[in-house]
Amino acid sequence: MSELDTVQWMEANQQCLIAEFERLKAKLASVADLPAQVAMASDGGLEHNFTSNIDYLTEWFGLTHFERDLLLLCAGAEMDSALAELCAAIHGNSQRQYVSLGLAMNVLEQAHWSALTPARPLRRWRFIEVVEETSLTHARLRIDERVLHFLAGVNYLDTRLQPLLSHHEARSAMADAHALTVKAILQALEGKPAPYPPIQLVGDDADGQKDVAASVADAIGLKLYGLKAEDIPAGAHELDAFCLLWQRESLVLGSGLLIDCAERTHVPSAIRLAERIGGCLFVASSETMDINSSGLRFTVNKPDAMDQRRLWEQALGASAKRINGALEGVSSQFRLSAKTISAVGEAVQADIATSPTPDQALWKACRGLSRRRLDDLAQRVKPVSLWEDLILPEPQKAILSQIAAHVRHRLKVCEEWGFAQKSSRGLGLSTLFAGESGTGKTMAAEVLANELGLDLYRIDLSAIVNKYIGETEKNLRRVFDAAEDSGAILLFDEADALFGKRSEVKDSHDRYANIEVSYLLQRMESYSGLAILTTNLKNALDTAFQRRLRFIVQFPFPDLEQREAIWHNVFPLTTPVDGLNYRKLAQLNVSGGNIRNIALNAAFLAADDGRPVGMEHLLQAAHGEGGKRERPLSDTETRGWLCNE
Repeated sequence: MSELDTVQWMEANQQCLIAEFERLKAKLASVADLPAQVAMASDGGLEHNFTSNIDYLTEWFGLTHFERDLLLLCAGAEMDSALAELCAAIHGNSQRQYVSLGLAMNVLEQAHWSALTPARPLRRWRFIEVVEETSLTHARLRIDERVLHFLAGVNYLDTRLQPLLSHHEARSAMADAHALTVKAILQALEGKPAPYPPIQLVGDDADGQKDVAASVADAIGLKLYGLKAEDIPAGAHELDAFCLLWQRESLVLGSGLLIDCAERTHVPSAIRLAERIGGCLFVASSETMDINSSGLRFTVNKPDAMDQRRLWEQALGASAKRINGALEGVSSQFRLSAKTISAVGEAVQADIATSPTPDQALWKACRGLSRRRLDDLAQRVKPVSLWEDLILPEPQKAILSQIAAHVRHRLKVCEEWGFAQKSSRGLGLSTLFAGESGTGKTMAAEVLANELGLDLYRIDLSAIVNKYIGETEKNLRRVFDAAEDSGAILLFDEADALFGKRSEVKDSHDRYANIEVSYLLQRMESYSGLAILTTNLKNALDTAFQRRLRFIVQFPFPDLEQREAIWHNVFPLTTPVDGLNYRKLAQLNVSGGNIRNIALNAAFLAADDGRPVGMEHLLQAAHGEGGKRERPLSDTETRGWLCNE
């Protein structure tokens, strides 16, 4: 602002304003033929050896000498009662203690009528409002409150904009990739005259986009304010008013604007504002927007695993040593912004310092981040199944173990060993579980969630698929965007609702159905966590689709030995049983899911009977399950259940 420090400048600005009022009072007194208390100053105003706020307004907005004095006169009528009384004396009416154009043209030098035309700065920038416009010459001229306070040395965001804008400060903790982006933007702006071209920040890290914009603004001496695209005024009049007030604030407050366009539906509003607003402007969005051919565009995605690990070490400080071994897993599994890492690191330091399992304290904090968003979009499944509960052939178990290993060691293989730099394609953990209902697909997902310490969410594709073009894609985007931070395991149930052999395109709906398939595959491949699709009909899936999956696990219908093992494991240890013949129970040709249903129903029958679970209860429950499936049990399946034959 000036070479003086803030306190000295405030005092000097106030004294300058008082002196300007005294100068104007002397002019008014001479016109009113009253004794002047001070000597008349020169036409150029008072001289001082610093830049006051009236000087800034004069320079920034190109005020003439008459416009400058008229603005000061209006300010004096509000702040100096003696000056207001002199105005009333000139008007010849004690009630008219205000400035009018006629008074100003009679008192001030270099007066000109055009000063109050809408095209001139005083009214164009709303420094002065004309009240009671019955006669422009005699109408009251009132200074805008925001401008009045600025002249007095009090600078703040206009109260009319405060509900719409939020202040973003530059952060010290920043991902290395984002710091390089800041440097690249500053280099691109170097040598360019103001106003700068719009700067697009495209990517999936909304917090990182704010950090980058705030750092750039800070480097060029500006504050940064953010505006959500959904809050952009819709009406033409309201939009004009917003643009004018913001353009004034960008100079008075020394600030830049960030338009945060999180939803596609608000893109037109963001583009319309961006093309009109001018000044230092950033537009943040997940996808590129067609704003200005001369604009700049930079990508800002969430930090990679290596960057996240460094940010965790910085956020945790000395506490990082207690969980050093766990930072690799946290960094590779959770995809968090620098802001989120800083906040979580600060919040869990006390828990890490006192917890006997500090790594679990950090992991739990990270898991809880996205539950609020995902719980509204999908069903969170509490994983209770363990490896010993999963009855599958060894080849299938081996593949599931591989999946867990891929999730656990992604940071080491993809980042440290360089596979991510070699190619970004095919690094997603997209997986297909295929098999009949009840063969263990959901249980296997639970086992992986338990093994990896992750949340499991079931998404019913039949509920997400929408008959309206584009809505399915929008629903899927919400799910993946909400899951990105947590690395939760996503279980897309009933994949047959969306995936099948791609039919010949006969109309627009066929074409968009294929687009929906491609979009889901693309998001699964780019998703940093584990995404699982389940289907009962693997053969109905497009072979091109199957090639894009990292893993395919076929869940076979259990044979006799596997069914016997399932029967042995189906009852909790605390359940009383009596005389169960597991070999004969295994004769029942049903899947594991059916076995669990029969066991549960038999337990209720036994509880009602007041006895331990016996073969008679299981037989009754099995017949009930067969009736539900519309497949009566054969004598071969139940032979010997109630006797020793």
